[in-house]
Amino acid sequence: MNARKIALDVLIDIDRNNAYSNIALNKHLRGKELDGRDQRFITELVYGVIENKIYLDYITGQLSKTKIDKIHPAVMNILRLGLYQIIYLDKVPSSAAVNESVNLTKKVQMRAAGFVNGLLRNYLRNRDNLKVPTHQENPAVFLSITYSHPQWLVEKWLDEFGLAFTEKLLKGNNAKPALTARVNTLKINKNELIDHLKKNNIEVTDGKYVEEAIRFENMYSLEEVESFQKGYFQIQDESSMLVAHVLDPKPHDTVIDVCAAPGGKTTHMAQLMKNEGMIIARDIHDHKLKLIDRTAKRLGITIIKTQCYNAKDIDQTMIGKANRVLVDAPCSGLGIIRRKPEIKYNKNPDDLLKIVDLQLEILENASKYVTDNGYLVYSTCTITREENIGVIQRFLSKNKGFIMVDINPLLPKAIRQTEKYLQLYPHVDDVDGFFICKLQKQIRP
Repeated sequence: MNARKIALDVLIDIDRNNAYSNIALNKHLRGKELDGRDQRFITELVYGVIENKIYLDYITGQLSKTKIDKIHPAVMNILRLGLYQIIYLDKVPSSAAVNESVNLTKKVQMRAAGFVNGLLRNYLRNRDNLKVPTHQENPAVFLSITYSHPQWLVEKWLDEFGLAFTEKLLKGNNAKPALTARVNTLKINKNELIDHLKKNNIEVTDGKYVEEAIRFENMYSLEEVESFQKGYFQIQDESSMLVAHVLDPKPHDTVIDVCAAPGGKTTHMAQLMKNEGMIIARDIHDHKLKLIDRTAKRLGITIIKTQCYNAKDIDQTMIGKANRVLVDAPCSGLGIIRRKPEIKYNKNPDDLLKIVDLQLEILENASKYVTDNGYLVYSTCTITREENIGVIQRFLSKNKGFIMVDINPLLPKAIRQTEKYLQLYPHVDDVDGFFICKLQKQIRP
């Protein structure tokens, strides 16, 4: 099985179908007889190309007489794969990268083999002469090309965060994230799970912040691991784990998760509730609710009731009925670029303008379900101010019956902040970029 051909198929799938990288990768690896080395190589190629696509395309544009938008999509991805190996992978000889790229082209677009061969060899001859506009000439263009982020996004972050912070953020977005999981304490304790995994030659360490978090080293296809199938752990980033701890649900509470899929936070809340009480988990997609049901069954959770429901609608039957409500809102996802690097290419400024109104609408609807003295948590996996504290400020200005609660006592000391809410950044905290804020409904006079 040719690893480079599989990587090419994944990249084409992502481009053609606007697929998420992790889902496309899992789909194309499933059922293939590949050893760990090949799986790691394919994964590195796919994520490496996506993370560095703007830079790789800039290089191609400097060397090609044919305009980039006129190059066949499959050939364009072969060029990206070839250049990525030459520029970033010391373990792959340049000659091998060129030859394998040409062989791959012959399989998918025979007539372009000479073009691919010529361009890659041209790069090897002229790489020292290819220059990116300097930092001094145009910081936004320099950062955009160097770190492969769209220029509009770089300019936005320069305006919001400043030059030094933005460059570190862009660099952090291209770093390899840790693969983390949550120990399912309903079935096993952390030390028992770690011992079990190590006996099966799986390298694992403690998480950074959350007690029930563990980190895997050099692991792929975790869903095939016996302890996963037995429900001993759930794959989840630590920033996401913090949400349930901030909501702080108690046994016998009634909780509504209005945007529950894929269910990581929902099942974590059930775990903290000791599987006692009721969680209503809602989503607009039935197939995603089935995923939550399957996950809950694997984890041994029985208190989750899934419902197909649009968070933009108000459920009159649940007004004032929930002790705690979670709004893990639809967002731009700009905090998880490390995990899904294609996100940075799939967004535009208009997307941000549209989504903040949706977020506010969902938050206002969800607030109606909260009992007096009950809690409402708003979270996103993004880092843009308007989607985060901006939405909260707009909500509080219109809903005087709610106050912001200081969540720092519920957070690990290492990430407590001066604000009452929490904003995490991948390059600062080594977790996904995340926002969490907790509101409390006051007793009506």
